[in-house]
Amino acid sequence: MTIEDDPAIRRGIVDSLKATGYVVWQAERADEGVRMSLGKPCDLVLLDLVLPGGDGLDVLAEIRREKPTLPVIVLTARGEEYDRVRGLRLGADDYVVKPFSVDELLARVEAVLRRSPARSATHAALNFPSGEIDWNSRELRCRDGRVHVLSEREAKLLDYLARHPGRVIDRDELLRGVWQIDAKGVTTRTVDMHVARLRDKLRPACDDSEVIKTVRGQGYMMDPSVVEPT
Repeated sequence: MTIEDDPAIRRGIVDSLKATGYVVWQAERADEGVRMSLGKPCDLVLLDLVLPGGDGLDVLAEIRREKPTLPVIVLTARGEEYDRVRGLRLGADDYVVKPFSVDELLARVEAVLRRSPARSATHAALNFPSGEIDWNSRELRCRDGRVHVLSEREAKLLDYLARHPGRVIDRDELLRGVWQIDAKGVTTRTVDMHVARLRDKLRPACDDSEVIKTVRGQGYMMDPSVVEPT
């Protein structure tokens, strides 16, 4: 997610991130940026400080209140020590002063994502009637002794669905949130095939019931009864 009011800079950031394989949301106003950062699935926010519709540091403070582990890199022409210190004290994960090179920005994005608490956060806790999952090994261990190893994509798909129990999630959101790709021009059959394989592996641990429900014409929903409350 990039929040930047300068069209040329925003376009350069967005194009560079997309070329590297990221899906990018973009906003040019502070209020719009807050709404999208809190409402869209995203792994990191690139935030300008001088914005129409509000101050960038206020945006940072709001993000920290609502999503304390969401990484934020501040991008600004303000180079004074006071602004850097204030931004870092409000919870910015990094601080890049304009002008900056694309290579530097991408390197900082990758570094922040690697150490992001959100990336290392505990996975959704699941309570299967006849089995359990080990997220570290991606092993689904059934009480009858069978063990199914989930692929990395299957594990991410299961975790994403389990983090939104009882909510119908359409295929486009799953492509963005799990595959990290824009749904435009991509067949949703990919999602359906992964869901089918995941269901087959889950069935022995779920007493042959389907905990991933199909909502016709809308998408998929995780049965909330197997998701432990947090």
